Amino acid sequence: MTTASIEVEVASTYPAETVFKVFNKFHDIAPKVSPQAFKSIEILEGDGGVGTIRLFTFGDDIPFTSGKFKQDVIDASNFTYNYTFFEGDNLMGILDSINHHVKIVPSAEGGCVFKQTVIYNCKGDEKPPVDVLNFEKELYEKTYKAMEAYAAAHPEVYN
Repeated sequence: MTTASIEVEVASTYPAETVFKVFNKFHDIAPKVSPQAFKSIEILEGDGGVGTIRLFTFGDDIPFTSGKFKQDVIDASNFTYNYTFFEGDNLMGILDSINHHVKIVPSAEGGCVFKQTVIYNCKGDEKPPVDVLNFEKELYEKTYKAMEAYAAAHPEVYN
């Protein structure tokens, strides 16, 4: 089994606690700010906490239709959350799973850095094409910025 990965880092002027609260509402905010990427994100099983299974239905700008993921970790004290896609055409027929590891790191100036590592666990030796990895990295960066702008305009999101 081989792996491929991408790293996303986006600096923010907002405190880590605020960014963590906003990104814990990804399922609500992402379809509003980026419907071309995320048509809907719905709970299939669970209460939104660890163990919850959600179905992503991707929008028209995404070359996949859907994917299911399980929430593995939500750690508010360390500003981390992890989830794993385990089913769907976003696995491209060559992946067992896709692990997302998110950590929001406070910075000395009062802001933070949003860090996301995405690990693609391949079934065999075939890895996702570089253009797909680059597309996904850019998508995550754009979605982060759109969600941050939405939260700035709607502070009730994180209060």
